[in-house]
Order: sequence, then C-alpha cells, then structure tokens
Amino acid sequence: MRFLIVTGMSGAGKSTVLKFLEDVGYFCVDNLPPGLISKFAELCEASSDIENVALGIDIRGGKLFRDLFGCISELKSETTKFEVLFMDSSDEVLLKRYKETRRSHPLARGDLATVGIKRERELLRDIKQRSDYIIDTSHMLTRHLRAHLGEMFVENKKFDSLVITVMSFGFKYGIPHDADLVFDVRFLPNPFYVAELKTHTGNDVAVRDFVMQFEEAKTFLDMLNKMLEFLIPNYIKEGKNQLVIAIGCTGGKHRSVTFANDVCANLKKSGHSAVIAHRDIDKDSKR
Repeated sequence: MRFLIVTGMSGAGKSTVLKFLEDVGYFCVDNLPPGLISKFAELCEASSDIENVALGIDIRGGKLFRDLFGCISELKSETTKFEVLFMDSSDEVLLKRYKETRRSHPLARGDLATVGIKRERELLRDIKQRSDYIIDTSHMLTRHLRAHLGEMFVENKKFDSLVITVMSFGFKYGIPHDADLVFDVRFLPNPFYVAELKTHTGNDVAVRDFVMQFEEAKTFLDMLNKMLEFLIPNYIKEGKNQLVIAIGCTGGKHRSVTFANDVCANLKKSGHSAVIAHRDIDKDSKR
C-alpha cells in the first residue's frame, strides 16, 4: 500500500492534489489530526479494499499540526511506502491567490496575509526538509500540475525534484523578478516587422519557421540546450527544486515564445519536469 501525506503552504495546491488522487483511485482524507495517523494507517493496512491512501494535513489543525513531526518519524520506521508530498509556491504568488479568492490566511490572525504566509513558512520549514517530494506551483497551471502528478503517482515515473519553468517575456515589460536564468533573443530578426506575421505569435508555425530559418537561431538554440544539459543535473545535485528559465525578446510574443517552446520540448524529451509559461504573449493584442 502506498501511503502519502500531502502537506505544504496554504494556497499552493493541496486541494487540487487530493482531488486528482481521489480521481485515480486513492482513498483520500483531508485534515485528519496528525495524532490519529498511526491508527488510521493500521486500519488501512488491515483492509483489503484499500490499495493507496492520501492524507491532506496542514496548519488548519492548529496546535495538533505540531504532532505531525513525531508521527512522521514513527511512520518512517514502520511503513516502508510512507511518503510526504510538500506543496510550495512563492510568497508573491500565494499572496496573489489570496487576494483573488478574498480569503484570509489561516495564520494571519487579523494581520496582513503576508504575515500569515511568513508564519506558516517558518512553521513548515522542518517538514519541508523531511519531505520525499516537493512541488512548486508558482508557475504551474492546473493541467500542468495534474500531468506532473500523473507521472509521479499513476505512471510511477522517477521523480525529478527540480520543476523547470521555461518562460517567455518581453523586455519592455521588465525582466521576471523570479527568473534564475535570463536569455536575450533580441539579436534575431523580428517577425513583428513582417506584415503577415505581426499579429501572430511564436505558437504559430509560420512565426517559428521564420525565426528558426536563420543559422544564428539554430546555433543559439543548440548552445542553450547543451548548457542546460550541463547545468540542470548540478542544480538537482545541490537540492534546488524550482528553476525558472526566462527567455526574452522585445514584446514577448514572437522570438521568445518560439525559443521557450523549443527549449521546454527538449527538456521534456530529456526526461525533465518542465512547464511552459508565456508571460506577455497576450499584452497589446489589439495592435
């Protein structure tokens, strides 16, 4: 039996994870007091009808949540297939999600959501370090998260602890503040000045063909992919779990989109967990 505890930052996607796991046959329980985990595990193991279990546990349990650390240590020694999945996201994204839903953070206690997020991150620091899996959803769409979960818990593929976001952007809107690596493709001819391509994007075949017809583009893409092949294993070795590769052109619609798509596809082909994000592709769409 696979026994999974889903925990992490409030607003990082725990509910989405539990819904997905339930859909694929896991027996899911949300917000079970940590002190009952050991007994609950015994009951599940004694049942012939339960193959996989997922528990959603977070700071909603209040003081009871602190019992989770002791329960994890106990279960680690008793249950060989016991695992912890930690859901994370950047403070900025979490704050944005709280503003959009108009919900208050469970640890804010009348303060700003930023205060609650800080308190929660401090409380979860130890459990994050003990987790078997860490998924950062800062740049993940729901469909990307579900696909990633499917690879991990349905197809049982080897977990790649580093989730890579390949992001296209426009320099005129500013460099993404959370980018780890930034690449500039403004040295290439701009499809914006080709009448029939101006209103299209790098997601269109005609634009991609235009950009990639130049030897400079082919050479740069090859060099970029080779550099990432060198860097990524070293990032994983150092324990990094989120990497944002930002590729920019002037407006973030043509050249950067083309390159981001190709780089992301190559990373996936190489077996890495990669998602695509086009930050500025819809801006100034009425030009």
